[in-house]
Amino acid sequence: MKNKIVEKAADMFITLGVKSVTMDEIAAELGISKKTIYTHFPTKIKLIDATADFVFQNIAAGIERIKSENNDPIAELYSIKEFACTHLKHEKTSPQHQLQKYYPSVFLKVREKQGEMLKEITRDNLKKGIEKGIYRSDLPVEFISRIYFVGILGTKDHEFFPEPQFSPHQLTNMHLEYHLRAIVSPKGLKKLETYITASSTT
Repeated sequence: MKNKIVEKAADMFITLGVKSVTMDEIAAELGISKKTIYTHFPTKIKLIDATADFVFQNIAAGIERIKSENNDPIAELYSIKEFACTHLKHEKTSPQHQLQKYYPSVFLKVREKQGEMLKEITRDNLKKGIEKGIYRSDLPVEFISRIYFVGILGTKDHEFFPEPQFSPHQLTNMHLEYHLRAIVSPKGLKKLETYITASSTT
């Protein structure tokens, strides 16, 4: 039952917004009493913390599967981006923004774990791309692995990138293309432009 509560709550939080969903609504969706939820999660913030961890673990597992396929490094980043966006439903409810605003302790915990995971993903991807000649050989790997994450955080700032002027999906695509254009070799640029052209026609 505890796992069912977490799964249902995670889906509702991502779909409707962390702040909008009540414990009563989660209980109604599951066909159980609110008391049953409180047996496992005494407060809403404890449930939010558990769901944030659940979503993070699922995304991390999916990314590891993508990495294990040993794709072209550019294709790998696009696959990871699409997987994460789909899992977070293209952030239509701005889940991270809501966490930061209403549940900062959970947000800080999530951001730390995300940072470590993204730095590792980017480091591995950079090394693979350099070895294949798709990325420039002179790249400062550690710097780029960190600045890429900082850039992602920046695109979540609604003051700098307000909706509807910038949609989350648009920002994610633009940020990834910006990142790749900065690091690809001439060989990699041809691959990137081919990939962008193919993506824009689908």
